[in-house]
Amino acid sequence: MEGYSAARFADVHLRQDHVDGQVTVEARVSVQSWDDAPRSATMRVVAPDGKVFETSVEIAQGGETSLQVQIKEAQLWWPNGYGAQPLYQVEISLIDKDIKQLDKRNYQIGLRTIELRQQLDQWGKSFEFVVNNVAIMSKGSNWIPADSFPTRISDEYLEGLIRSAVETHQNMLRVWGGGFYEEERFYDLCDRYGILVWQEFIFSCSIYPLDTQEFLDNLNVEVVENVRRLRHRASLALWCGNNEMEWGWVDWNWKDPELQGLKAAYDQFFHHTLPEWCLAEDADHSYWPSSPSSDTPFESPNGQLQGDAHYWDVWHGRKPFTAYRDQYPRFMSEFGFQALPPLATIRTYADESDWNMTSYVMEMHQKNASGNSLMVGQMLDTFRLPKDFESLVYLSMVLQAEGIRYGVEHWRRHPDRVAGILYWQLNDCWPVASWSSLDYFGRWKALHYATRRFFSPLMLSIEDVPPKQSVYVTNEKLESWDGTLRWSLETLSGDVLTSGQEPVYAAPQAAAKICEFDFSDRISDENTRASVFVAELWQGRQVHIPPDCELCSDQTCIFE
Repeated sequence: MEGYSAARFADVHLRQDHVDGQVTVEARVSVQSWDDAPRSATMRVVAPDGKVFETSVEIAQGGETSLQVQIKEAQLWWPNGYGAQPLYQVEISLIDKDIKQLDKRNYQIGLRTIELRQQLDQWGKSFEFVVNNVAIMSKGSNWIPADSFPTRISDEYLEGLIRSAVETHQNMLRVWGGGFYEEERFYDLCDRYGILVWQEFIFSCSIYPLDTQEFLDNLNVEVVENVRRLRHRASLALWCGNNEMEWGWVDWNWKDPELQGLKAAYDQFFHHTLPEWCLAEDADHSYWPSSPSSDTPFESPNGQLQGDAHYWDVWHGRKPFTAYRDQYPRFMSEFGFQALPPLATIRTYADESDWNMTSYVMEMHQKNASGNSLMVGQMLDTFRLPKDFESLVYLSMVLQAEGIRYGVEHWRRHPDRVAGILYWQLNDCWPVASWSSLDYFGRWKALHYATRRFFSPLMLSIEDVPPKQSVYVTNEKLESWDGTLRWSLETLSGDVLTSGQEPVYAAPQAAAKICEFDFSDRISDENTRASVFVAELWQGRQVHIPPDCELCSDQTCIFE
């Protein structure tokens, strides 16, 4: 409950205009008054270095006015990995003729521009975010509510989750439409740590009564309140209509004739009404109708030519990890593979007598009905049968890390075609077997450790098609990189069969094949299971690598 007397702010809309390194911060103010007394509004902006910018204006007749301050030599906000995250503090006050403060709003902002760039190219249409005129490779994961009981989420726990994403080179989180609108502290952390937010409206995987006016009226209040609440955020990247509902209308079993009226209502709401509401309240951020979507209603919502994609044929469809290499989405916003949580977490819900994948407790801590069998099936395609439950737990996490790595490295070898990779999912809301890289207690699973490697700005990867091995270097930095590739064909016992090194020049924001090897003359049926290909990326071009030289990235591949 809020109480006011005389007047209050009905709305404050902060916007930015960037010209030649100078930023104009504007506050468009709407005042609700209960009398005709004269009043003024003030804006105070405090820079990260403490410098203050202030202005004041009289409230115009009708209660609307605009305040502006100009910030020269502005400190720009950047996503994680592209620069710093300086934050400016903004205070807007409503003052009466006696200099009494009637109302006040406080905001934390970062000075930056952002756009969703979609341009025709040789593969269809691009889908990349551009911040401060720099194209960003979006790397991250999907965010779900951090606890089934949100009041249990402490500030320390929440920050630990966000910081864990940052420590693995992530720069984007997709706030899933099946969760809820997060609290201010979530967005505060994303602002502070440089995490872009793909923000979905809370609609997911269902058919809603969008043909009912009372429901639409309620949605209008929900949408306007949340857009106004979040539109100033430096971290906000995109408004997205829903999760997987357009895909549902096209490819799921929503075909009954009696549902077609609701399909028309869906079309009207997500392709017309909702974007109009968003544009009216926030013209500075792009709107996307659904995830996945091609932005052409009901046409190839999960296609490869334009828009974003969800790919679940490896997990739900039981395809091998190699199937990821058949996919070239413009933006992969969801894909995943499950693992058990660490054994320390399993101990919190299962006694040792229940340490079996088919026990009631283990099956009830699994939200995918066939999840445990899918994990074990893929595991036996790749590894030997684990000797005990502890080994199975560990191997399930290794399997998850390997599968996601396989897809991410492939897409990062094609940055001119694939401009975003968000795996499902970052976190858990309860202790459970799931697709997450962080378990319910914030413990890192093997996938999260692997993420730190495959999301590294400078990454060596191997496209293995035994007996051929192709080595790639991906460089997302804004400057070029010079170094040395050292490679070797070895046996598992450590004997080197052949080796060499190559100079490496990695252009900025690009990926390139450095070399390709065909080991047909050295790999046979007799030694294939005992042979590995090792590649290492070292700083500097040197014939002999000195002991203090930096190993930047490495990879090992087997031949089966």
